Amino acid sequence: MSATAQEALIVAFVFTVGAALYGFGMYAMTGHSSDTPLTVRMALLGLLCATSMLRRRKPMWALSAGLVPLLIDFALGPTIPIWLVYSDLIYASVLYGTRRQSRFVVGAAIAVTAVGSVAAWIISGEWRAMLIALLAASAFVGTSIWWALTVRAHKETAQAERAKARALELVAELDRRAAIADERKTMARDLHDVIAGHLSAIAIQSEAALGLLSRRDDDDPALAGVVESIRSNSVSALQEMRIMIGLLRRDDGAEDLAAPRGLAQLSLLVDAARSAGSTVRVHGAVDGDPLPSAVDQAAYRIIQEALTNAMKHAPGQEVDIDIATEATTLTVAIRNPLPPQPNGSAADPAGLSHRGLTNMRERAAALGGEFAAGPAARVWTVRADLPTTVAVSGGEPR
Repeated sequence: MSATAQEALIVAFVFTVGAALYGFGMYAMTGHSSDTPLTVRMALLGLLCATSMLRRRKPMWALSAGLVPLLIDFALGPTIPIWLVYSDLIYASVLYGTRRQSRFVVGAAIAVTAVGSVAAWIISGEWRAMLIALLAASAFVGTSIWWALTVRAHKETAQAERAKARALELVAELDRRAAIADERKTMARDLHDVIAGHLSAIAIQSEAALGLLSRRDDDDPALAGVVESIRSNSVSALQEMRIMIGLLRRDDGAEDLAAPRGLAQLSLLVDAARSAGSTVRVHGAVDGDPLPSAVDQAAYRIIQEALTNAMKHAPGQEVDIDIATEATTLTVAIRNPLPPQPNGSAADPAGLSHRGLTNMRERAAALGGEFAAGPAARVWTVRADLPTTVAVSGGEPR
């Protein structure tokens, strides 16, 4: 129910109660009824109730407009229903008005009460009349003002507490962002000083080794190919490391320093693996619409990790990469024979390192996909099913 509908119901209820008081003759404040027609009293009550519809949106307007039926009623002989409704307008003006309006109403009510009480004493010549006027003002006006001020104080206290809570949340969020920024800077510095330095050294030394090999009489193409693979992989890793360092150091609003790797760069992984002595075959391709960036990057990183594991744990073995799209799913599968153990059994790469498998599983799970890895018939298979309808706001999934 809307606020306007609620106000209408309240006004209708108040009018009904006031009309009942008039109907039963229980309305005179002076102890005796006047000869004013009941229809006039009802019309004044209806007019005052109509102004009450503005008590929330325009409290001062309602209070001012309500003075007209109030003064007419006072001239005809004050009645309880009119004063009850007008006391509610006083309550609303103190509660819903601005601070300045609220103070004005309180001050005006005190002044009118004082002047009215003295006037009643002067006109009647009896102090009892002044006492009755004070009691009536306290009952109809003072109670309304006191209750409105109490409710207003509670509302302002609640608003202040909510504002304080929002401020504390903002401070906590700023502290969290500052801590994250400091941690990113620390990580970037460590990567630059340690990892990037080692990669640079590997790239420089492998370049020097290639130069030395080129001047030898007994040139060994296989050895030169291995050293060239070391150099190209170290240079590629150094480039990605520098991009990562830049991303860690950049502001949140900065643009990406380089386009993330995706399946379009799969040939780089395949060439690197072949240079290291592995036989790599790629089957299938991405059909249909371009993949979402997050899915494209995750597929690339999963293939990269699986190829790295294959070269590490099964060097020289054949590696097959299957890529297929069906409906809303991209499937990538990487298969390689398991190398034999000294006792004749097949080695289990999962027993050598769990971190790579965990990374691949987390990448798939972050997109709502499925991941599986394990041996079957002496063949190690890594498979990831990634939904192509995933909506990611940007950035590379973990």
